[in-house]
This record gives sequence, structure tokens and C-alpha cells, in this order.
Amino acid sequence: MSGQAGASIEYLKTIGIVNNGDNGRGFANPYDIAFGPDGRIYVLNRCDPARAKAIRIGVCNLDEDYLFEFGNGYGDGEGQFIWPVAIAFDSSNRLFITDEFNHRVTVFDASGDYITHWGERGEAPGQFNGPAGIAINKEDNIYITDQHNNRVQKFNSDGEHLSGWGERGSDDGQFDLPWGIGLGSDGAVYICDWRNDRVQKFTAEGDHLLSIGGSGSGDGELNRPSGVAVDSSGVIYVADWGNERVQAFNPDGSHLVTLRGQATLSQWAMDYFSANPDEWEVRQISDLEPELPEHLHTPYHVSSQIEPYFWGPVSVRLDDEERLYVVETNRHRFQIYQKA
Repeated sequence: MSGQAGASIEYLKTIGIVNNGDNGRGFANPYDIAFGPDGRIYVLNRCDPARAKAIRIGVCNLDEDYLFEFGNGYGDGEGQFIWPVAIAFDSSNRLFITDEFNHRVTVFDASGDYITHWGERGEAPGQFNGPAGIAINKEDNIYITDQHNNRVQKFNSDGEHLSGWGERGSDDGQFDLPWGIGLGSDGAVYICDWRNDRVQKFTAEGDHLLSIGGSGSGDGELNRPSGVAVDSSGVIYVADWGNERVQAFNPDGSHLVTLRGQATLSQWAMDYFSANPDEWEVRQISDLEPELPEHLHTPYHVSSQIEPYFWGPVSVRLDDEERLYVVETNRHRFQIYQKA
């Protein structure tokens, strides 16, 4: 799909299938992904309240091999979570996971062994009130959006507080429930200012550089942006969660491309239908892209009824090859794209 001459992002594939159990292949309300050693893709399964005990990190690869999973389930004990939000690796292949309910960051190694956790509820520097997005730069400095404190905090890899910025408001440099976070190759920090319907760009030290978006559903407008990633050419990808889409912006903040979703069945889904031919037959006579009545033309209703579209695109991430991954919490999958 293209937004201007020469701008094109191609769909590659979809990975995922719903898993209503406590373990095994598939996802349950995935919220974020990270890329580990040997081409492994780590998927954070937040789960809904009815399946809270199944909270876990599932590990697969681009070939759709399901490798293993880890996490100690629901709770506030070591290696446990209640409302996990986002994940990121440092240069030592340690995986950092934010938990907005437990107000902390939990750390595992790449094999899934628990290492430690740090953080506590509060308003003082280094404390949290709902840590959400996380990003780690080349120096292993960790940036975390502290949503209810309306600020960004910077830590070293041991959890020692280094600096921070932000306060509640709608002016440049202020926030109203900051959520997702991404880093540019130049060290710039991009923050999804969720309730202000914009993405703000800062220097590594917190000086405001640019604001992108504004409330609405038109090209370049945003409705509760939840994730942001930036490629080596400076193109900014935003999970426009409230509009059920992903938008890409030029480095100057002008609109480039809008993606609605082009999902096909994953290999996991095909395996399932092979083992359940009756369900495959029903699928063949189902209308997966129906014409909807006028009162159901909200982005949410449209995406909920049209299977290829994004539904709950909560996170966007780029791997080392700059493939774009869009995590869909409501369809328990992620779609993969690449600039042509």
C-alpha cells in the first residue's frame, strides 16, 4: 500500500493463532515482541482476565517454528506478571519486561531464566506509576514511559535512575498517559502521547524536537497511538490503535503511508484446519469481508468483522532487517511487512 510516489510497504506474512490454553503454540492477547539471538522472536502474551494464569512469553522464529515459552504466571512473585506491557533486549541478550500493575521491570535471560526485577510504586525519580513502553539504546540505557506520572524515565541496565522528563499537559514536552516508545538510529526518543493523540520526538536528553499527529481519523491524524518504531532512514511507524491501522510518517512528520492490514492464514492456522476439516469447510462458505451496515462503520467494528485487517494493533517493532512487525492483540497474531 502506498501513500505517495515511491513510498511502498509490502506485506510478507502473518504468524499466529489463538491459544486458549495455558501453554503451547499460539498467542493469547499479545502486546509486544522483541528479537533475540538466532532469529528468535519473543512474544509477550498479556492474556485477558479469564486466562490471567497463562501470562507468558512465547518464542518462535520467522519460519513459524514454536520453540519454547517461559514466565512464572500471574502474580507479584519472582518472574510473575499481572499487567505486562512491553519487552526489549539489551546488548547482553537480557530481556526487560514492564508491568504496569506491579510497577516494576522484570529481567530474564534469553533462555527464559529469571534474573531479577526492580521498581516500585511512587512519584519520586526511579519510581513508577504504570510503567508501559520500553526501549533500550546502543549504550544499554533504558527508556520507560511512566504513564500515570506523565513522564519518561531513563535508567542504566542495572535499574539505576539516570534522568527523566515530562509532566501532565498538552504543550510540547508534556504528556497525557504516555505509552509506546521507540528510538531513532541517532538516539532520538519517540513517545506515543496516548491521550493527546500524537507522537513526540525528543533528543536523548529530553529536549522536544517535533510533534506528529493530532486527533482525528484522516491521513496523518491519530487516535490513541500505542506503539512507535523508526527505521534507519528516519521513517516513523505508528500503531494508530484507536483507528485500527498503522501509519508511516516521513522524518519531518508528514504522512507517508497508511496500512489497514493484509493478513493471510499462518502456517499454524493451516495446520489446525488440516486437522479439523469440518471447520475448514465452514470457513470456505463464510463471508470474511462482509458489507457492514452504516451504524457499524467505526474502525473497531470494521476491523472486528474483516479478518485481514488489523484489530487491536498495539505495538510496532522493526527487526535487524528492518522488517515491520505489527502486533494485534485482538487477533492473537502479528503481521510482517517490508519497505519495497
